[in-house]
Amino acid sequence: MPVEVHKVEITSVSDASGLADLIESGVFAADEVIAVIGKTEGNGGVNDFTRILADQSFRGVLDEHGSRSMAEIEEIPMAWSGGCDGVITPHATVFAEVSGPVDGAPGGDAKTLSVGIAMSEELLPEDIGRPAMVEKVARGVEKAMAEAGITDVADVHYVQTKTPLLVLETIQDAHSRGETVYTEDTLFSMDISNGTTALGIAHALGEIDGVPAADAIGHDTDLFSAVASCSSGVELDRAQIVVVGNAVGAGSRFRAGHAVMRDAIDQDGIWDAIRSAGLDLPERPHHTDLDGRLVNVFMKCEADTRGTLRGRRQLPLDDSDVHHHRQIKGAVGGVAAATIGDSAVFVSVAALHQGPQGGGPVAAIVRVD
Repeated sequence: MPVEVHKVEITSVSDASGLADLIESGVFAADEVIAVIGKTEGNGGVNDFTRILADQSFRGVLDEHGSRSMAEIEEIPMAWSGGCDGVITPHATVFAEVSGPVDGAPGGDAKTLSVGIAMSEELLPEDIGRPAMVEKVARGVEKAMAEAGITDVADVHYVQTKTPLLVLETIQDAHSRGETVYTEDTLFSMDISNGTTALGIAHALGEIDGVPAADAIGHDTDLFSAVASCSSGVELDRAQIVVVGNAVGAGSRFRAGHAVMRDAIDQDGIWDAIRSAGLDLPERPHHTDLDGRLVNVFMKCEADTRGTLRGRRQLPLDDSDVHHHRQIKGAVGGVAAATIGDSAVFVSVAALHQGPQGGGPVAAIVRVD
C-alpha cells in the first residue's frame, strides 16, 4: 500500500492536535497510521517524561478516531527522541499506509517510499552492549525489510529504532540471575544501547563484515552504519524497528535518500541526502530551492571524541555544566535548520556506531509527485 508521510508541530508537551487535524481532514484514516517519529521537549535523558506524554497523546488520538483496539495501537512503533535544544522545534513525522492509487505518484517501475516494521526478540539487560544484541537486532531488521518489500539493501535509506537502556531495576534483575551488564552508568547505557543496535543494522545490511567481537562494541568507531538512527529509553524491552526505503511498485508520492555528515557543520551531507532522495538541486543550493517538497531530515550526531572540528579545538566534552549531548544537539540542529529553512528537524544524539566519528547519518524524505 502507498505510504503517506507528513510532519506536524507539537505545540505543547502533550499536544497531538496535528495528528488529529490530518485524520479529520481526510489525509489518512486513524487506522492507516503505521509509525510516528518525533522530537519532544524534555531533557533527552533517562528520566525524560515528555516522551511518555507524547506517546500517550498520539496513541489517544488513534484510539479516539479509529477502530483498532488499544492493544493493537500499542503495537504501533512510536520513536520519541527527547530534547529540543537550541532552535529545534518539537514535532512528529507520521507515516500512514493508504489505499491506492495515489494521485501524482510515479508509476511503472519507479521506486518510491516503502516502510516496514518489526519487533526484535526480547533484549535482556545482559544483551545490551554485547554480540547477542547485534544478532537479535539484525534479525529484526531483516524482517522489517521483508515487510517493506525491499530486496536490495541499497534501497534502505533510514532505519529508526527504539531499544531498552539499563536502569537500576534491570541491572539488579541481571545480577539476581547471576549475569553481568556492560555498564552500571544508566546514562552511558543509552549510548551503548544505541551503538550496539546500529551495529545490528550494519550487520543486517552488509555495512560491516559479520557480528563484531565483544571488545569492538563501543570502541571501534570505524564500524558504523550510514542509515541507522537509534534511540533508547525505558518504554520497552525489545528493539522496535522501522525500516524506511524505496521499493518498486510501492505507489507512493514520496522517496527516501541518505548520506552522512562528515562533521557537525557539514551542510553538504544534508544536501547530499536530499539529492539522494531524488530532488534535482543546483550546485550551491538554498532552502528556497526545496519548493516545499522536503518532508523532513533525520540525523544523528555526537561530540567528536577527538575534541576538534576541522582543526579547531572543541570544548563540549570538557564542560561540567552542560552535558555534551545537549551542546552537540543544539549545534547540529542549528546547522540543519539553517540549511533547510525549517527548525522542525529530527536531530538525535548518542550516535555511537552511527555514521563517522564526529559526524552522523542523514536521511531525507521528499515528495516527488
